[in-house]
Amino acid sequence: MKISIQDLSKVYKNGNEALKNINLDIETGMFGLLGPNGAGKTSLMRILVTLMKPSSGKVSVNELDLFIHRREIRAITGYLPQEFRSFPKLTTSEFINYSALLAGIKNRTTRSNSVDEMLEKVGLYEARNRMANKLSGGMKRRLGIAQALLGDPKILIVDEPTTGLDPEERIRFRNILSDLSRKEIIIILSTHIVSDISSTCRNMVLLNKGAVIFEGAPDELINYAKGHAWKIMITDKELDTIKEKFSIISTISLDDGYEVDVVGDKLNGYSGKPVDPNLEHGYVYFIDYKLKK
Repeated sequence: MKISIQDLSKVYKNGNEALKNINLDIETGMFGLLGPNGAGKTSLMRILVTLMKPSSGKVSVNELDLFIHRREIRAITGYLPQEFRSFPKLTTSEFINYSALLAGIKNRTTRSNSVDEMLEKVGLYEARNRMANKLSGGMKRRLGIAQALLGDPKILIVDEPTTGLDPEERIRFRNILSDLSRKEIIIILSTHIVSDISSTCRNMVLLNKGAVIFEGAPDELINYAKGHAWKIMITDKELDTIKEKFSIISTISLDDGYEVDVVGDKLNGYSGKPVDPNLEHGYVYFIDYKLKK
């Protein structure tokens, strides 16, 4: 499977330029789409699932034009939107059964088997008789991935799937996606949570203000922060000054001050211990320093 995106742009009626001349090739496996809120991630996702038309450009799936062969491509695409909603009067299994009907699974026995299989796969079989709208936030996201997987899609697009989840549910959800990525399927994971990308994706792009500013493996983005990441011990009075001179990754309060994880070009007179950067360091350094050079 291969998705080719050529010169794709989207300008809304209010003049907001959400996407600017995007060019990407996305192949089988887990692909990360990272960027701050407002970067254009959701606009791109909605175009890829045919819910919105671009202002210009072309998208093809295995050389089929997305906008000419809309029905065929949509039939092999699963989608979990950021704002996933289920029907309030349906149980978990009833909702997946209804979703299976919409996905074209007409045979009752086949549909019943598919419902049970999907609920088992996402760990919701024991909750099959619970009302879908009474599930926890994490369980609702798993219900969303179950409906997206009906019909054995070749392309799976998930938009901000772990936002608002607790750490345990976030890990569970990432593991579900990792297991799926072992098949011959394209999974596009759109998020602003850096750890979701570093834990699951072999390739990624970084979007900022509608434009692709980085494309490659997560390790390549991490490399930008090598030699630019430190752990600094500071007093209470120094905290505001540190914020002006560095980009802060994390702050831990101590009895006599703070332990601050930062990235920057130079230590600027401060004494700090170098740290091995992770993707969050690379992401922040690239946005705050690399782009401005």
